[in-house]
Amino acid sequence: MKVVIIGGGFGGLKLARSLTQQRNIDVLLIDKLNYHQFQPLFYQVATAGLDASNISFPLRKVFHGSPNIRIRLAEVNRIDVNEKQIFTTDGTFDFDVLVIASGAGTNFFGNANMVQYAFPMKTTVEALQLRNQFIEVLENCLMETDEKEIERLMTIVVVGGGPTGVEISGALAELKKFVLPKDYPELDFSKMKIILLEGSEKTLATMSAKSSRQSQDYLERLGVVVRLNSQVKDYDGKVVSMDSGEQIPSSTVIWSAGIKGNIPEGLDSQFIARGNRIKVNRFNQVLGIDYLYAIGDVAFMETPRFPNGHPQLANVAINQAVILSKNLIRISQKKRPLIEFEYADKGTMATVGRHLAVVDIPKPKLHFGGFLAWFIWMGLHLVLILGVKNRVQVFVNWFYMYMTYDQSLRLLFRGIDRRTQKGETVD
Repeated sequence: MKVVIIGGGFGGLKLARSLTQQRNIDVLLIDKLNYHQFQPLFYQVATAGLDASNISFPLRKVFHGSPNIRIRLAEVNRIDVNEKQIFTTDGTFDFDVLVIASGAGTNFFGNANMVQYAFPMKTTVEALQLRNQFIEVLENCLMETDEKEIERLMTIVVVGGGPTGVEISGALAELKKFVLPKDYPELDFSKMKIILLEGSEKTLATMSAKSSRQSQDYLERLGVVVRLNSQVKDYDGKVVSMDSGEQIPSSTVIWSAGIKGNIPEGLDSQFIARGNRIKVNRFNQVLGIDYLYAIGDVAFMETPRFPNGHPQLANVAINQAVILSKNLIRISQKKRPLIEFEYADKGTMATVGRHLAVVDIPKPKLHFGGFLAWFIWMGLHLVLILGVKNRVQVFVNWFYMYMTYDQSLRLLFRGIDRRTQKGETVD
């Protein structure tokens, strides 16, 4: 059985690892990057808490000693479902089974200005671009004499109060409080504003009401301005325009307000659900095509527990990959029946800052906040990171930051230009 997997994220990587050493299954893993990215910690790369290498792991290293796994570094241009072919920048590949695990990207909801001027944070390169932006802005402030321009430069707007928005806002607030005044003693950081804009009536809308209240309280305690029921209309690179007519001068807008599935060209629109996700059945099969599958953020599966689809979380992708690997092995061995997928929600969590986090556990229904939640959050993320070396490096960095309130990763790489979206050097 020739199995082709598109995407080396949590789902695609877990599926490939679960199929290693299967003599009757050949796996081809296609990704445009040669490394796995640990997305939950992108915000720490963006705020100089971790180095990019700490949360990245080479794909080929994962599969040392796995003769049935091959990797190709390429971008998928189009898939031909009927002919069972994938057209990529590295050539054309045939398949018996295709698994789309291409994840999700930033959804700007059709706003071209946001695409051009706002900063998303869905890749390592985008996190580094954001870190460069923070440092560039502060360096420019040193040479600026106009007080209004300095205020604009030092105003950071975060759009979206989900986990990413909450975590990046808290990390920036701690940088402002503990680190930046030592780096830039000439600047008055009382003028620095971190504004979190959320379109709904609470932060962390998918978590419990208690977690939402606590997260907002933690952010405000750190000095973040949290504004709920605030809809952003546009951003021209200098001023954020609100639906209410209000304007907020800002040099940096971080967009964490939405995501959409990354779907390769060639899939019929009848298979696409809201959020640009692919409709699948309980076996993760694309509806009506028994050799085409989708898992993770790009998959839309309706179940009795999740009639609106599963949450787009790493744990969902990992669990879908585990079940799918078992089903593919059974298919290759001509065994039945297949196993239906159902997600057992283990809980959700988000961190705001030092000793400040929230954790919700559904069964038994529990809520943690503060230091205990922060400790649980750190422990779980350390376990999930690929590679012993990476875990040690992250732990050492966290321990150093905890003891010193500092980190020596505030490096400015001028070769990374956000206009390219790929990090090429621009002359």
